Amino acid sequence: MKRQRQNSLTVAALVIGFYLGATTDWWLRERVAPFLARSQARGTTPVAPTSGVRGGDEATPAPAVGWPAVTAPGVTPTVPARRTPSISSGLEEAVEELGRRDLRLPIDNVPPESFRRSFSERRDGRAHEAADMLAPRGTPVHAVEDGTIAKLFYSHAGGNTLYQFDPSRQFAYYYAHLDRYAPGLKEGQRVRRGDVIGFVGTSGNAPPNTPHLHFAVFELTPERRWWDGRAIDPYLVFSR
Repeated sequence: MKRQRQNSLTVAALVIGFYLGATTDWWLRERVAPFLARSQARGTTPVAPTSGVRGGDEATPAPAVGWPAVTAPGVTPTVPARRTPSISSGLEEAVEELGRRDLRLPIDNVPPESFRRSFSERRDGRAHEAADMLAPRGTPVHAVEDGTIAKLFYSHAGGNTLYQFDPSRQFAYYYAHLDRYAPGLKEGQRVRRGDVIGFVGTSGNAPPNTPHLHFAVFELTPERRWWDGRAIDPYLVFSR
């Protein structure tokens, strides 16, 4: 009788062990593994641009020119890997077209080399997709070519921002973190290449001790909406 009871307990323990093992294996495969995969993807995959506010609306900048990394004491800051700029798929013709236009740099005495790799840097988990041009506060910002002021507005991230369309409404130029606009500037106004349209500042989420212009170029979609387009590396345009 005692041996029969021991045998029953042994069988029961084996059954319970098998059940627990199968349940644990199912939990790891069906719950834990997908969760880890999603977490890793969120931490390593660049976020595609969304409609609405664009590149200048970055969050706290990652370590870059003039911006020290902010980390806990004793922790070595992680600097994003630098990559050689490349032309996004399908944008070769757009880059060539802009190169033929001899665009003016929006800020004087800021060479393209200074923002060579800024476009591909990560800012709070998303691609920067713009060039940061450091200059003293109040430095004039010029229109890079003839065009029309498509939108003026203030955003929490980009601060005083400005969208300019080119004459053909094929491209848009985005200027952010402005200290202020040029006097009398308004939406729908036509501007000429070289006109002063604003001044360098730190509005929005720009570091308060690092005045700079966040400048982006993008190819508009057929709908010609000021917020909607494919980003183009400014370095590739100005270095041609």
